[in-house]
Amino acid sequence: MKNSQRGLSLVSTLIVGAFLAFFLLLGFRTVPAINEYMAIKRILPQVADEGDNGATISQMRSSFTRRAQIDDIVSVKGEDLVITKEGGRVVIRVAYERTVPVAGNVSLLIAFDASSAN
Repeated sequence: MKNSQRGLSLVSTLIVGAFLAFFLLLGFRTVPAINEYMAIKRILPQVADEGDNGATISQMRSSFTRRAQIDDIVSVKGEDLVITKEGGRVVIRVAYERTVPVAGNVSLLIAFDASSAN
């Protein structure tokens, strides 16, 4: 009886490896953008609490700028914040895009939207 072989051939192993390497590269390249977004999400409620305690809009913007320098946030500045009052509470929102270079002239565009209300 003839036994058929099972498993991946060398070519299919290389193709699968190339796909895995590409997605791993993509993941590694997006980590700094996601870390920056998480830092912004952490800072916005703190700055909004300052506004609830009587800080002016310019003081909140400068507070965000100081905290952004500490956390190495470069995509958003204090001037980019949209500060409103909803239901007696200060709500700060920011929407921005970050371009992540992948390889050559291929880039990944990620749109972020953060708010102190969440």
